[in-house]
Amino acid sequence: MDKTALISVSDKTGLLEFAQALSAAGVKILSTGGTLKFLLQNRVSAEAISDYTGFPEIMDGRVKTLHPKVHGGILAVRDNPKHVELRDQYGIRFIDIVVVNLYPFRETVAREGVTHAEAIENIDIGGPCMLRASAKNHKFVTSICDPDDYATVARQITEEGEVHPDLRLVLAKKAFAHTAAYDAAIVEYLTAEAAPQGKPEKQLRLEFTRGRALRYGENNHQTAEFYREASVGGEANIGSARQLHGKELSFNNLVDADAALEAVREICDVPGVAIIKHTNPCGYATGSTLAKALEAAWDGDPVSAFGSVIAFSREVDLATAEALKGRFVEVLIAPGYTTEALDYLRHKSKDLRLLDLDAVTPGQPRKVYKHILGGMLVQDRDVQLLEKWESPTRAQLPETKKELAMFTWKACKHVKSNAITIGHEYEPGQFQILGIGPGQPNRIDSNLRLCQPRVRDNAKRLAEAQGVEVEAFTRKVFSECVLASDAFFPFDDNVIAAHDAGIRYIVQPGGSVKDADVIATADRLKVALVFTGTRHFRH
Repeated sequence: MDKTALISVSDKTGLLEFAQALSAAGVKILSTGGTLKFLLQNRVSAEAISDYTGFPEIMDGRVKTLHPKVHGGILAVRDNPKHVELRDQYGIRFIDIVVVNLYPFRETVAREGVTHAEAIENIDIGGPCMLRASAKNHKFVTSICDPDDYATVARQITEEGEVHPDLRLVLAKKAFAHTAAYDAAIVEYLTAEAAPQGKPEKQLRLEFTRGRALRYGENNHQTAEFYREASVGGEANIGSARQLHGKELSFNNLVDADAALEAVREICDVPGVAIIKHTNPCGYATGSTLAKALEAAWDGDPVSAFGSVIAFSREVDLATAEALKGRFVEVLIAPGYTTEALDYLRHKSKDLRLLDLDAVTPGQPRKVYKHILGGMLVQDRDVQLLEKWESPTRAQLPETKKELAMFTWKACKHVKSNAITIGHEYEPGQFQILGIGPGQPNRIDSNLRLCQPRVRDNAKRLAEAQGVEVEAFTRKVFSECVLASDAFFPFDDNVIAAHDAGIRYIVQPGGSVKDADVIATADRLKVALVFTGTRHFRH
């Protein structure tokens, strides 16, 4: 096979097997520096660029591939007679495959204590030039910047002696995207370095890849796509989840799945379940087993749980899967499924989407984004749970209620504002949300019109199941519960409403100019307040 590949890489992942496959197929290899040394040490035949060009690598390796015999071989139009004539005249060899990944600039500047000189030396020049040249001439040349593409190219070369034109086009697009992202990282670094008095011009460049069309957007008259984030730092996420079964994920499925995963992170140290409907938790519970947690979460709002998205903190076992019998669910998200559970769920419904993740862990600090027409909002991810845990009232939260109060606060963090949650200890050390009041224009409606009625409905159901008097049982349930609010109380009305229902314990951030009035009312009514110092608005 009369073909030539130029290989010059920093990341040598998968390189040996790929180079061996090319060599076995008769492809001649040109190489440079460390890549050449690596290939020769592993007994892969390769020729030094300097031997081919007749010009040595100079200036500490800054100049080695910037040569007409390299770029003429890449850029030559093979069906242009003048280009072929010039190739013969100057002894230029056609280069058919360019394999380049760039100096690790991002990794270098991310290191603590890196100097400006070190950063500059890790700006690749020859690599982007070769990638862009080969991508431009993709009609004839294959450009490879991602080791994930080695196997596909090697298979086509081995089996057919040629890389398909449609694959060359895909790889060309990928090469230009790669060099664009690389240049963006350099611009970001130099902008910060050149900033007067440490105040860099703010610029935002994001990289999202592997886009795919969705059936439609939030509504079926809207088109939509999903793009994966280039790097999430190894944290389990919906973008890298593995779909094991079911229909294609929709736009709304993806949004709800992300909300479910974020909510269940808060209780990932125990068997925990978050049931999400329209981005709000409608069920949230822990349990001595995952199956018990699922039952407790479902019981929080069985009506809303219909057609929901459910996230689990643990591997789903058969008992948990069987708890879903007769219950319609859109998506399940878990860090694994036992063989028996997976078989059961696959037979339960051909449409049920099953997502498999890495271990669910607490959220890590990073930036998150929200697009509005005309701009992008960037903020820190809301991973902080609280700043303090202090009670300003004469009545104090008993130590025996602290775990329940913390659980109820965690749930409230993931409910749309204005948010109220009411949590209950349904068995020793295990908790469930009995009432959720999400997304109302005022907080008292979230409490009185949504949250408390849900608790009453649940208490009535439990009372009837146990054959006890409903009203007395309901008062007892309220007296055992904790209420949480995602933001401070601007007035004392929510304290009064909670007290009137029989609630004696409230968790909220505090910080209102009316705190003194709220505390005074709580003292008068013998209600214990806990201030966390952290607000959790969700818009």
